[in-house]
Amino acid sequence: MEKKINYQQKLLQKLEELGKSGVKPRLCLHACCGPCFTIPYEIIKGYFGITIIYNNSNIYPKEEHDRRLEEFKRYIKEIGAKLDFIEFPYDNLTYNKDLESHADDKEGHERCRICFRKRLSQGFEYAKEHGFDYFGTVMTISRYKNAQDINKIGHELEKKYSPVKWLDADFKKNNGYEQSLEIIKKHEMYFQEYCGCIYSYKAYQEKHSK
Repeated sequence: MEKKINYQQKLLQKLEELGKSGVKPRLCLHACCGPCFTIPYEIIKGYFGITIIYNNSNIYPKEEHDRRLEEFKRYIKEIGAKLDFIEFPYDNLTYNKDLESHADDKEGHERCRICFRKRLSQGFEYAKEHGFDYFGTVMTISRYKNAQDINKIGHELEKKYSPVKWLDADFKKNNGYEQSLEIIKKHEMYFQEYCGCIYSYKAYQEKHSK
């Protein structure tokens, strides 16, 4: 079995390096929702100039996509964060074409890796086009998302989109997920009950219809 890498330790080492250097690189940060943004932002906010991209056409239905987006914006406003926020056009039908052949996959398997790769590729492309130093995502805060998969994909894409560097992270580590729940409760945030895609939505509906 392949040895797991502690990507959160790698992140903390990088932040220590940046803190000593006094350099504040530009980071393009993919974020899927407000709840997942909470702790990642608290950890990295002093080390980067951050631009958020909301490219989440995987989320179904559109009403759910928009609800997460508006809740995200509300949270940013409440905490007084001064951040550039880029919204990508919503196109769930086109997005799902690459996932249809894996419709029967269980969550956490190949369909999810395809989904990660699509959004991370979009983010890397945007980061390179706009001269960012780093690209990263908050998705590893989730207990249901495999941080090993996400970071491996990030490093593969880093080679394609050089000189943009991938920001290692596993934000759920060191009680990150539990701390995020405290912030969610404090700000009375909407906390979604399924990952986002039409397949997880259907699985959620089936589970709660029994």
